[in-house]
Amino acid sequence: MRAYLAEFLSDPRVVELPRWLWLPILHGIVLRKRPAESAKKYAKVWTAEGSPLAVHTARQAQLLREATGLPVEYAMRYGEPGIASALRKLPGNPRIVSMYPQYARSTTESIRDVIGPNTDFVEQFHEHPGYIAALAALVEERPDVLVMSFHGLPQRAVERGDPYRDQCLRTAQLLAEALQLPADGYRVTFQSRFGPAKWLQPYTSDVLAELGAARTRRVHVLCPGFVADCLETLEEIAIEGRQIFVDAGGGEFRALPCLNESPRWIAALAQIATSSSAA
Repeated sequence: MRAYLAEFLSDPRVVELPRWLWLPILHGIVLRKRPAESAKKYAKVWTAEGSPLAVHTARQAQLLREATGLPVEYAMRYGEPGIASALRKLPGNPRIVSMYPQYARSTTESIRDVIGPNTDFVEQFHEHPGYIAALAALVEERPDVLVMSFHGLPQRAVERGDPYRDQCLRTAQLLAEALQLPADGYRVTFQSRFGPAKWLQPYTSDVLAELGAARTRRVHVLCPGFVADCLETLEEIAIEGRQIFVDAGGGEFRALPCLNESPRWIAALAQIATSSSAA
């Protein structure tokens, strides 16, 4: 856990503070406390097969092989299996598909830093019809309020021109239209903020507390920015988010699954991965 966090939080795309300022804080403070805290969270969602993210991603890769008949390898930006080792297993100049639906410099460009500037790279698919349809299929029942929770980003990144927030809002708009949700039937929020800086708002935790205090009967939470269930969805939303909502006075809370291995998502992923216009 410490090695993973050190690699992740050392990436200047992730933490944009000057290295001379951030690295002493990272190694002197953050990495002394955060690994143990993260390990406790992972223990709540760990499965017999291992990390949920790794398990779902491996299954997605296998299903994509079967759907396309093409050689497919999966990789993690940080940790193993790494991008370089995955690329060595593939012939020629393979297409790389970012599994972040919405573009952000801290994620998408961090991949570009590893693969180089001239690689066939699908950077985002935030409004792809198949992706939107697969998300809509996850919402089997209409709650009083559907919370669409996206991973957060520091506000300053958007102020510098990052399109991430606009792409999240576009995904939410298309999903609301597909589900025929009224304007008061859904909320767009941002989760997983880190550090003292101002991040994109409204924060998911604040909105769940607000909805709970309003005695909302049925709230479901969907995380469109995550294509596979992981710590942020299974612990931060399904466990912590539920507790926040219920403690504030809310009624039914349901954390909807991510796309994972749903047939509609695998079909959409096959389109995204093979379409000549996908990139």
